[in-house]
Amino acid sequence: MQVPKIEHSIRALLEKAAVRYGEKRAMHFDDEDLSLSFRELNERVNQFANALRSLSTKKREHVAVMLPNCSEFPLVWLALAKLGATMIPININYKSHDLEYILNDSDASGIVIHSEQVKIFRQIQSHCRGIKKIFRIGDAEDDLGISLVELALGASKELPSVDINLDDLMNIQYTSGTTGFPKGCMLTHEYWIIAGWFAAERYNLTNQDIFLCTQPFYYMDPQWQLMMTLTVGSTMILANRFRPSKYMDLVHKYGVTCSLPAAPLLIYKQPESPLDREHHMRYVNIYDFPSSMHKKFEERFKLTARGAYGMTEIGNGMYMPLNDSHMTGSGSVGRPAPHRKVRIVSEEGNDVSQGDTGELLIQGPGIFKGYYKKPKETAEAFEEGWFRTGDLFRQDQRGYYYIVGRKKDMIRRHGENISASEVEYVLRSHPKILDAAVVPVPDEVRGEEVKAYVVPKSGEDVETIPPEELIAFCLERIAKFKVPRFIEYRKDFPRTPSQRVEKHKLIAGKKDLRSGCYDAEEKRWHNE
Repeated sequence: MQVPKIEHSIRALLEKAAVRYGEKRAMHFDDEDLSLSFRELNERVNQFANALRSLSTKKREHVAVMLPNCSEFPLVWLALAKLGATMIPININYKSHDLEYILNDSDASGIVIHSEQVKIFRQIQSHCRGIKKIFRIGDAEDDLGISLVELALGASKELPSVDINLDDLMNIQYTSGTTGFPKGCMLTHEYWIIAGWFAAERYNLTNQDIFLCTQPFYYMDPQWQLMMTLTVGSTMILANRFRPSKYMDLVHKYGVTCSLPAAPLLIYKQPESPLDREHHMRYVNIYDFPSSMHKKFEERFKLTARGAYGMTEIGNGMYMPLNDSHMTGSGSVGRPAPHRKVRIVSEEGNDVSQGDTGELLIQGPGIFKGYYKKPKETAEAFEEGWFRTGDLFRQDQRGYYYIVGRKKDMIRRHGENISASEVEYVLRSHPKILDAAVVPVPDEVRGEEVKAYVVPKSGEDVETIPPEELIAFCLERIAKFKVPRFIEYRKDFPRTPSQRVEKHKLIAGKKDLRSGCYDAEEKRWHNE
């Protein structure tokens, strides 16, 4: 299967869907009890685009968007797409440290921000002088910026044409890297349209399907899911947030047929109900799910669950075909997507033998165009046109692929990628900390938890820098999901001759990485 002829822009995709599907429901926003048909979605997007245009938002301009899963988020994204502008989505859990960096690094000249996030923006506004335009969503209690909704209500439902092509930049999507702060992945219109096309193929989606989205729209998943539903005319249900105890309620309420649950293991751990099998769900995607529970999950909920592999830089990478039921519980992420070529290579860059472990390299249409303003990191990410994923893989004799581990110094907690070095940077900025090293701790529910080893400065110890102080220090500077759950105090670290911390020795030093640590979630020390 090759990539078919696709629309030349997201604008063209939306406008074609509006004509083709008309009054059929395109989106429903659960928290607002608001539905928009394909025609209404297109017209409302045009109004938002005209509202943004009225304050000179134009092609190639960078606009940050810091919104929860409200109806305005997809409307703003699609409006920016129609203008040929670039969106920088921002996690609403970010604190001053995270927000200031991304606004400045992305060269954003405007921001669309929810009233609930205004307080954090106020803290760093004077340090982000590039922000000239501020559009507010939500309550009018704060006088910051102008109400985008009010501006859009009086705007025209017709929008002048703009020359937009597949290669035009649509998003700068920040993702945690192996060193320093997050890097901005440059994602084009082609990236999103291809991602949506393939997802529709993978799900066997039709215009009769109803897709439930429970993830934050500032992630990449809801964005390609919207492209997917626009491609075939299915309906997207957007929940305000993921609540495991309410997930099946939404499935029953809306007659959902497909979904990518934010945390399927947490759904599985909910009390069983006679209604677990009484629904219209036929297929779900599952990530970071224990292979030993895979078959039980399918049997309990009477559906097909399939794994896959992707990342911000590549979008789709691998998928497990719907018909490959014999692979249930194998732990495999499937085979390469039809528009992707893959290799597994050794440290020297040579292809490894089948069954051996190496780094996964991948190429194909719609991959990201590099890291924004980081030519060195971009060059290092590619090897003669192949993107280096940094993930370790193996392939079995039947052609199925398995994730073995990561080369990257990163923690994946509950679907969030966390740069160890970014958390280390914050810890080292504490006036009483000499050095820090951050590693992952396996966790059944969240996949991995964050553990920090800290070396206090001379004269300091656990009594003068209690773990609660370090936790509070981090909470003021970085998003909560990045803050270490486990903290261990040490006098020094094992190091290489070049003075790099040998994290593998720290990890190998204990059978249980929680022992001897303070646990911020349970608020207690784990015994040695």
